[in-house]
Amino acid sequence: MAVEPKLRRYRIGFPAADQTLLEQGESFFTIEEDGRDTRIRFHDYVGIYARPGLYEQLFYERLQCSSPTRLVGLLRQVVTDAGEDPARLRVLDLGAGNGMVGELLLQRGAARVVGVDILPEARAAALRDRPQAYDAYYIADLTRDDEPALGELGEWNLDAMTCVAAIGFGDIPVAAFSAAYNLIAEQGWIAFNIKETFLDRGDTSGFSQLIQRMIHDDYLRLHRLERYRHRLSIEGRPLHYYAAVGRKCRNLDEACLAGL
Repeated sequence: MAVEPKLRRYRIGFPAADQTLLEQGESFFTIEEDGRDTRIRFHDYVGIYARPGLYEQLFYERLQCSSPTRLVGLLRQVVTDAGEDPARLRVLDLGAGNGMVGELLLQRGAARVVGVDILPEARAAALRDRPQAYDAYYIADLTRDDEPALGELGEWNLDAMTCVAAIGFGDIPVAAFSAAYNLIAEQGWIAFNIKETFLDRGDTSGFSQLIQRMIHDDYLRLHRLERYRHRLSIEGRPLHYYAAVGRKCRNLDEACLAGL
């Protein structure tokens, strides 16, 4: 029987106290490589994915991120409570990254799991670390109307979407989220998480306005909204997010997206 290779362990360092007041999207850490410290931003996914096991060691061991498990579990629970079989779901995993969410969806028995990300390095990491997680994994720029992958994605007859720890901080634009959302069948299931401030009425960012319009104008019918601890900050503070699961009522149109 083949023995899986042991993942490298990294010596991770966090900045001094006077440098930890950066915005969440600007936070960084260091790893020791060849006797020198290499600085990497938390959202430098190209650099993180290139190093096997670093993403998991940083976010899930050191910073105790719970979002993939939380969102996948909540989606399964809500679908079951609605009297439907979660094992029949055909899920689009938007911002799939290195496949942690896809792997959980597969373990929970989803019928189909299709990943999409804009970074070739993300797909390479997923195929390297979790080659069985996805039925297909597309590299696509969903902000482009002429994106070739849109046609193929439409052929999967998707009826659920997950988007975990990928909204905000410039990771996924509103246009990409809306294009993915519109691939999902009406009455399909949508599961995503957002930083807690995105639901404040004083937040005028594009995603904050989009989510509020989706809910207020009946594009999305919420079934569950839960505040939870997403992960720890580098200072050890809890960072709270909202997990949301709902049914898609209709496509996002120009009226919903105007001004975003």
